[in-house]
Amino acid sequence: MSQNGQPRLPTAPIPGRSIDSEDFQKVPRPIAAMAKDYPDGWVQPRHSHPRAQLVYASTGVMTIHTPHGVWIVPPDRALWIPPDIDHRIEMSGSVAMRTLYVEPDAATGLPDVCSVVAVSGLLRELILRVVEMPLLYDERGAGGRIAALIFDELRTLPSLPLHLPSPRDSRLRRLCAAVQQRPADGRALAAWGREVGASARTLARLFRDETGLTFGRWRAQARLLAALTRLGAGEKVTTIALDLGYDSPSAFSALFRRHFGVPPSRYFSGRRQQAGAV
Repeated sequence: MSQNGQPRLPTAPIPGRSIDSEDFQKVPRPIAAMAKDYPDGWVQPRHSHPRAQLVYASTGVMTIHTPHGVWIVPPDRALWIPPDIDHRIEMSGSVAMRTLYVEPDAATGLPDVCSVVAVSGLLRELILRVVEMPLLYDERGAGGRIAALIFDELRTLPSLPLHLPSPRDSRLRRLCAAVQQRPADGRALAAWGREVGASARTLARLFRDETGLTFGRWRAQARLLAALTRLGAGEKVTTIALDLGYDSPSAFSALFRRHFGVPPSRYFSGRRQQAGAV
């Protein structure tokens, strides 16, 4: 927040570089890179781009909403968004976003659906380098070789389970919105059914058909992704565990470690050290 109580505006970390995404859509190069820093709590309204987009942040956590689901993007992760996909982005912590806008004809072999991908050390350095290059980089020189290497890296990166699928059924959508607003609410599906006007059997079938998950797995995923966002904002593990309905901080930490490979207290520690060198 600024001194007058108003939200701070996004800033341009590179002097002279535009932070208007429209300025990057018609650049006559396969990749156009934008750097933009956002304050904690900033919400980028729903929008879309004619180019595909790799959304990466070297610090902070992004929650990206699309018609198909919610995607959590912590540091060392990025979201691939195909062209013309509506999306809204919420920032948790100070977010240093570095975005690659990719000309559709150059995206051969890349996903046609949104996907969270791991950002390797090499890809991270390539993103930071291309952001600093002129928009009209020399396609026959170093700029062209860097762009080609970025495409090579993108085509080899696996997708990661940081996605919360959104259903189509209106009753299920109301239920999912309520769970995301009250993740500690541990009521069974029958109780939720009375709230949204459907039987537990109907809701269970719809969850499997429309999200590919059972209600229990969907709620567990929602809690884990909410925890990831709050960890990125610097909240304490104990507070997060109790707020999200886990039996104890140790139960939360054990589940988090099984899912992400490290305990919650360590998930962002190495990334913050790396980010300080950016």
